[in-house]
Amino acid sequence: MEKITSAKNQKIKQWKKLQTSKGRRETNQYVIEGEHLYLEAVKSAMILDTVVVTEKFLSKVNPAHLEQVILVTDDVMHTLSQTETSQGIFCILEIPEQRLPKTFNGKFVLLDGVQDPGNAGTIVRTADAAGFDGVIFGEGSVDPYNDKVVRSMQGSQFHIPIYRGNIRDMMGEFEYIYGTALDKNAKDYREVPQTDNIAVILGNEGNGVSSEVLEATTHNLYIPIIGKAESLNVAIAGGILMYYFV
Repeated sequence: MEKITSAKNQKIKQWKKLQTSKGRRETNQYVIEGEHLYLEAVKSAMILDTVVVTEKFLSKVNPAHLEQVILVTDDVMHTLSQTETSQGIFCILEIPEQRLPKTFNGKFVLLDGVQDPGNAGTIVRTADAAGFDGVIFGEGSVDPYNDKVVRSMQGSQFHIPIYRGNIRDMMGEFEYIYGTALDKNAKDYREVPQTDNIAVILGNEGNGVSSEVLEATTHNLYIPIIGKAESLNVAIAGGILMYYFV
């Protein structure tokens, strides 16, 4: 079993590149870190290219992955870790090739410029919990395999397809497509039918859904605010809308 004791090792340098969008694009790989995500990957029968562990974590590795294991020292793991406290395991996976369906049947969430990694990951996790059929990251949205998005998804990327695409090009592909907006023409979300073949569009944290997209929807929806808050966080709003359509 290979053991790496220096952070200057070439493999360590290559793995560090996966912390950048450019590095992930060039290799088509991404990283999961920590016991929970490792166990979720095992449960979901994901193929792990490399499993990097410290001596302390070695006994927890599934026997099926021992050939992929590379041991590292605590100091090297600290170099690789993207959290303040290393969790002892760091796995490298292929980014799945998800081609957009030719026809969209089911329930989808479309992200139009959602840039906060925590919001994006929470939306994917909620879509998974609500039984949606996919999440599409549109132009201007955060990289779905950014480390903070991956941590927020909590393994939901193993359960629900994640796509990337131009939202404007797919506006006519859904039976019902709902934007989110705070304007006089928007409808209370509870007024639209709870149908199966739908898309819900969630927009940028500061600017919302783009006007070009809003003009091409079936309806634009709003969530009534009863108290004095100015608005809802996009991930919270997304959760309310997704569960309405369950």
